[in-house]
Amino acid sequence: QVELVESGGGLVQVGGSLRLSCAASGRTFSRYAIGWFRQAPGKAREFVAALSWTGGTTYYTDSVQGRFTISRDNASNTVYLQMDKLRPEDTAVYYCAAARDAVVLVTTGRGDYWGQGTQVTVPS
Repeated sequence: QVELVESGGGLVQVGGSLRLSCAASGRTFSRYAIGWFRQAPGKAREFVAALSWTGGTTYYTDSVQGRFTISRDNASNTVYLQMDKLRPEDTAVYYCAAARDAVVLVTTGRGDYWGQGTQVTVPS
């Protein structure tokens, strides 16, 4: 069992930065790939970034490539999403999810565990 709690969302101006955190509980957290997803009002949830359980492989959707960075600290059971050069279209509720395989997160959007989400707002 893995429980996920996101934090770090907020209101930020265009071009600004935020760092989201996904804190996990559970002894097997280090064996899970972690992904970040987002859902804007009236839109479907979309994949943002994912990280293999080893931390050695990362995946990003094209719109955030070069602006967002996903990382993990297994010692503290935390995964981060550093978001730079934020744009109004990044406004959404951001969720982290855990799965045994990062490719499953990327290709299907399915996670075994999900957090409750944190709001990110970038006014235009």
